[in-house]
Amino acid sequence: MKLIVDCGSTKADWVILEKEKVVVSFQSEGFNPNYTDRDSILSIILNEASYRTYIQEITEVFFYGSGCGNEKNCSLIKNIFSLIFINAKIEVTHDMMAACHAVLGKNKGIVCILGTGSNSCLYDGKEILYKATSLGYILGDEGSGSYIGKKLVRDYFYKKMPDDLSSKFEQDHELNINTLIDNIYHKNQASRYLADFTKFAFNNQSHDYIKEVCLNSFDEFIEYFVLKYENSKDYEVGFVGSVAYYFKDILNQSLENKGLKLGKVVKNPIDGLIEYHYLS
Repeated sequence: MKLIVDCGSTKADWVILEKEKVVVSFQSEGFNPNYTDRDSILSIILNEASYRTYIQEITEVFFYGSGCGNEKNCSLIKNIFSLIFINAKIEVTHDMMAACHAVLGKNKGIVCILGTGSNSCLYDGKEILYKATSLGYILGDEGSGSYIGKKLVRDYFYKKMPDDLSSKFEQDHELNINTLIDNIYHKNQASRYLADFTKFAFNNQSHDYIKEVCLNSFDEFIEYFVLKYENSKDYEVGFVGSVAYYFKDILNQSLENKGLKLGKVVKNPIDGLIEYHYLS
């Protein structure tokens, strides 16, 4: 049996495969080892009961995760899973490779992540040739859910959000400055907290203000994460992530404005990963 885990900062998708059959699939809370400590990660995994029946039978684990772009974090995740899946060979890599496998399979192109966080790479069908530098939600993550959410919250408190939307925002979230500061600076999962505000943008994306916020955010993402690649206009640009999926029209507008072509857009990489590992 194979276990595939696609883990973002917000949620994780799990699938257990036996030959060509999906035995079980489920979701759990996500985590990012850059922001989530070892004990919290272990607790999240142990609290999920859906895989326990198959622990002894699982011989391969393929873990794709946010924050797993360095050896330290990969080793951390591998060690945690080794404690549970004692009969399995465990491979840990970053969410960018999950995006490549899900969107391009074994083809060449530019792949981007636009979910809670953001990133991109140039993929040759087997290896990642170049990967953008990700600075996380505090300094970077342009175009992501946390980035758009941060803009909305900032504009709300700075009184830059239009009055009609500001009233709706206030009703939806009942924000006060103390709650905001506590969630961002004193609790885990600050990026997820900020990304939750993107739901408000989606529900009001026909408003000119929301369109402008999203378009400007995607313009910044494209400048730093797509146009940096040589001959970027020769490739279709594929995306994974909920932000790319739900704001596809605005994202496409931003790409077209810069002479780029939108490729495949996948909300959840796990579907493409099932196909990839079944064929591999």
